[in-house]
Amino acid sequence: MRENAAAAPAPDAPGTGDDDDVPPARFSLGMRLAGAAVHLYTASGSVLGLLIVLAAFEGDVEVALWLGLATLFIDGTDGMLARRFRVKETIPWFDGARLDDIVDYLTYVFAPIVLLWTTGHLPEGALGWTLAALPLLASCYQFCRVDAKTSDHFFLGFPSYWNIVAFYVIVLDLGDLVTGVTIVVFAVLVFVPIRYLYPSRTRALQGLTLTLSAVWAVLYGVLVVQLPDPNPVVVAASLVYIAYYWGLSLWMTARGAHARRVARSVESNQGD
Repeated sequence: MRENAAAAPAPDAPGTGDDDDVPPARFSLGMRLAGAAVHLYTASGSVLGLLIVLAAFEGDVEVALWLGLATLFIDGTDGMLARRFRVKETIPWFDGARLDDIVDYLTYVFAPIVLLWTTGHLPEGALGWTLAALPLLASCYQFCRVDAKTSDHFFLGFPSYWNIVAFYVIVLDLGDLVTGVTIVVFAVLVFVPIRYLYPSRTRALQGLTLTLSAVWAVLYGVLVVQLPDPNPVVVAASLVYIAYYWGLSLWMTARGAHARRVARSVESNQGD
């Protein structure tokens, strides 16, 4: 997420002896190595993305889904580690946010669509190619929006969770028609300015959200073990979290829109 910053004054010429001419903070070798390790940890997701694609082409659906769960774990923890080890300060010349976007596109968008293709959940021919292209193109747009992550830590527009879409398409064994409609709906939602929870950063009910996220990850693993005949009760339990995520996202979107309308009304009245 890009953050706004006030323009800094031009630095003083070297040797002026100004008190403001303070050298940058120095970090220990251990801190710098820790920062590099965090970036490597994030980058490892790209290798997992490749392994997901290879597993998909080899027909190892369960392996692909386990690898997908691993990428979710990495993406859910690398930001916390980056903040803990202050990677923006220890390695300021390296853009961790860009790395994260590259890895997320591979593991959240590209690899899941390949998995849907190889498992036969997309129709053959031109229609199948078109449906496969929609998430790829919509997510290119979503990943390049400068406001894709809001200043108060929400995702603006459907946050390209195509890995979750593919997971449920496979677990529920949805047919071509339902899968196609689902893809079109979520591709359109990329462009709809709903504010979606950013589980590791959205403050509203964060403790509950993280707890439910952890429970959902466990249920994800249980469902993979149960394939190809998952227990309907476990499926329903996992969908409770999905309903919670959508419900809270929609509620926060409506609440934010109402607050902005009230603020505009107050400003308008003050200007009269």
